[in-house]
Amino acid sequence: MRLILASASPRRLELLESIGIVPDEVRPADIDETPTAGEKPRPYAKRMAYEKALATEVRPGEIILAADTVVAAGSRILGKPNDAAEAERFLRLLSGRRHRVITGVSVRSADVQRTREVETLVKMKRLSEAEITGYIASGEWRGKAGGYGIQGRAAALVPWLQGSWSAVVGLPLAETAGMLQGIGYARSDTGAVA
Repeated sequence: MRLILASASPRRLELLESIGIVPDEVRPADIDETPTAGEKPRPYAKRMAYEKALATEVRPGEIILAADTVVAAGSRILGKPNDAAEAERFLRLLSGRRHRVITGVSVRSADVQRTREVETLVKMKRLSEAEITGYIASGEWRGKAGGYGIQGRAAALVPWLQGSWSAVVGLPLAETAGMLQGIGYARSDTGAVA
């Protein structure tokens, strides 16, 4: 089976490679990612992953893998900031409090599609003005849900999390590997279909 990653995220590609899974092709999905009125973060993340997998053409012998990560402050969805000012607002909102990071994952073959979400609790330390200014100046906030990337400089801003670190980066690896195995994907390092 050929694995198609329906994501342009370099982080997802790196995460997969770290467990010996190398997609045969990257085919990013192009969908409207606007939340519906009143949509909560958890159903939104699951819907985005499902719709990305559904929007990506699946050919015979292929498995599509799609994912979407959102940061939730209460019931508020913090997506990818549009600019530095919005990223700064996100950091100020998250400063000194716990929030949730939800990653939806969907796998799809010609016959079946399975979707689930993984939630991780994250606590960001109380940020100083210098930390906020420095992080915004680093540019690491670009393209990252909630305006931060835990795999980079923001690792120094997060003293605690409960759940999946890789899900906060963008793909819950244990859950994703299990879903791929369940749909018949053979990892390149084992050579056997589970």
